[in-house]
Amino acid sequence: MASVAERSNSVRIIGGAWRGRRLAFPDVEGLRPTPDRVRETLFNWLGQRLDGLRCLDLFAGSGALGLEAASRGAALVTLVEANAAACAALQTHCRILDATQVRVVRAEALAWIKTATGSYDVIFLDPPFALDLLQPVLHAVTPLLRAGGTIYAEFATPPDLSAWQVWREGHAGQTRQVLLKPVADTEQN
Repeated sequence: MASVAERSNSVRIIGGAWRGRRLAFPDVEGLRPTPDRVRETLFNWLGQRLDGLRCLDLFAGSGALGLEAASRGAALVTLVEANAAACAALQTHCRILDATQVRVVRAEALAWIKTATGSYDVIFLDPPFALDLLQPVLHAVTPLLRAGGTIYAEFATPPDLSAWQVWREGHAGQTRQVLLKPVADTEQN
C-alpha cells in the first residue's frame, strides 16, 4: 500500500477507460491538481462522456483534467504545460496509457495561444493562482472556443465574467469552479 507521502504527488483517473489508474506527478511549485470530488462534479456537468470532443487543458500540470477527458472519450486533447518536469511526466503518462489522442506541448500558455490553430469544444483553465493569469487567458482563449463550446475555470479571486454566462458553479474550500459559455452564444439560443 502506498504511503501518504507517495499518494500526495499522484492523481487518480476517476472515470472512463483508464478509471482507477493512478499517475504520479513531480513536485512543482504552484501545481495543485483538481481534486477527485471536484473532477467528479465537473464531469457530471459535462455529461460524463466526451465522445468525439476536442479538449484543451491549458495549464495541464498533473494532467488531471485533460487525461480525465481523454479517458472519457475525447477525440483530441491538447495538454499545454510550461514546466519541463511536469511536461516530461505528462509525456510518460501518455506512453503508459497509450493515449494517442493526447498531444503534450511544452509552452507558456499566453505565448502558445498566440500561435495556436484549431478550435476546442471544452477548454480547461486552472492557472497557478499566484500568477493571476485567468483574466488575460480568458480573453485570449476565446477565439479557440468552438461555437457552443464551454470553458471550465478554477480560481481563488473571481475574474470579470461579464462576457460570460456562468452555466454551472461550485466551490471547494477557497477555490471556485465555473463552467462558462460566451454571452454571444447564449443570446443566439
